[in-house]
Order: sequence, then C-alpha cells, then structure tokens
Amino acid sequence: MKSKEIMKLFEQFEKVSLEFEDMECWSARELQELLVYTQWRNFINVIEKAKESCKNAGEEIKDHFFDITKIIEVGNNTQQEISDILLTRYACYLIAQNGDAKKEQIAFAQNYFAVQTRRAEIVEQRIMDYERVKARKKLAETEKMLSGVLYERGVNDKDFAVIRSKGDQALFKLNTSALKRRMGVPDKRPLADFLPTVSIKAKDLAAEMTSVNVQAKDLKGIVPIEKEHVDNNRAIRQTLLKRGIVPEELPSAEDVKKVERRIKNEDKKLLKNR
Repeated sequence: MKSKEIMKLFEQFEKVSLEFEDMECWSARELQELLVYTQWRNFINVIEKAKESCKNAGEEIKDHFFDITKIIEVGNNTQQEISDILLTRYACYLIAQNGDAKKEQIAFAQNYFAVQTRRAEIVEQRIMDYERVKARKKLAETEKMLSGVLYERGVNDKDFAVIRSKGDQALFKLNTSALKRRMGVPDKRPLADFLPTVSIKAKDLAAEMTSVNVQAKDLKGIVPIEKEHVDNNRAIRQTLLKRGIVPEELPSAEDVKKVERRIKNEDKKLLKNR
C-alpha cells in the first residue's frame, strides 16, 4: 500500500470518528462504507462475529457496541429513522479482524485500530511491517508447495536447497552465502527473514512461476527443474532492473521475526489498554 493511499484512508477514518460519553467511537454505518461493504445486512454479520470475539475475550459487549437510532435524509426533503451502532476502537478492531484482509481498506483498518496513538506515520509504519510479515509468510507457503511439487518429480530436500540457492544467485547475482554475508544475516537464519518486502515478493513470484511451469511442462529431475527456476529468477531480476531496482544493492531489513513479535505485542497491548 502506497503512502498516498495510506494518508487518504487515514484522513477518511479520522474524519468520521466522534466522541460518545467521553469515548472515541465510530458509526457502524459509516464504517460499513469505509470497509467497502455494499449491504448493511452483510456488515451486520461481520459485527455479530466481532461481538462473539468480544465475548470470548471476556469483555462486555455492551461496553463496546452501543445501539442507537439516527435520522437521515432520503431525498425530496424526506427523513427516515434508521438503526446504527456506535463502536469503540476495540470493537472496530474486532470487526476489521473478522473481515477480508485482502481488501486494502480492511488491511488498513486492522492496523489503524490496533494503534493507540492517532499519528499517520505510525499507522503507515505498522502497515509496512504488516505487509512484510504477510509477504514472508506467503513465500514460506509457496516454497513449501513448490517443495511438494518437486518431491513428486524426483527432487529431494537436498536438491531443492541447491535449486533454491541457484535461483537466489540468478535473482541477486550472488549465491545465498555471499548475499547473507553482504547483508549481515546470521549463518543459521533464512536469507528471506532479512530481505526487504520487494525482494521477498520477487522470490515468491519466481517460486510461483516455477511451480506452475514445472507442472505445465511436466518437468522431471533436478537439471530441467533447476534451469526452469533459474530462468524464472532471471526474468524477475530483469523486470526489477528495468524499474531501477537492483535487488542485491537493497539494504537488509529488520529481522522479520522481531517485526512479527512487535505486531503481536501491540495487539496484546490493545486488548489490555482498551
């Protein structure tokens, strides 16, 4: 998610916040629009799941979800009374957690409502951290799937490690060991845990391409599969270079395990300090 998009969403979420009995709240009707739910009845289902999560956490639902009614204009100077729910930050957080994180608006909301301080740059940093952790998990899933595909085609774990290393060399112009030394990555830690998000996604896409093509071309054995993986990483490298990104020159990033722990700790603090 780009900075401009984050700032736009931040302003939208800030604009609709309000004070209710000295508490910061959001209207469920307005939150529905911000989270791109087209129908109220569908959003109510998400709210009900959030209430259940609230209850399971040992919280009183009535302390975070306040049923109200309000008057709206429906055209031709006509007014209509509709039901609404005022939501605390914690309630909004639970609603976002029960939504589809593939939607940018919901991914933003999950992080926005998890951050206690209302500063755009802090929300933006958390979203960047969140996206990097998500990218790293996706790469691990892709490589696990690829390993399974290759195992069925005569490639064992040792051979898979060699193929993956050759892919890294094609992508970064350095073998895995040399790149780890250059980036200051501990010997026993995976390189991907210290790569910036764009490099993680590059490795992921190359691995996805290899998985698809190995099956589509019915490749078997280490030699043709290694060539396929190297070719895919070279293709990704060329795309990056055309956009002015030299992957081996990018600085190392913070240990993704530490980032993940920080996000989890922030979520725990939200639960304690709501």
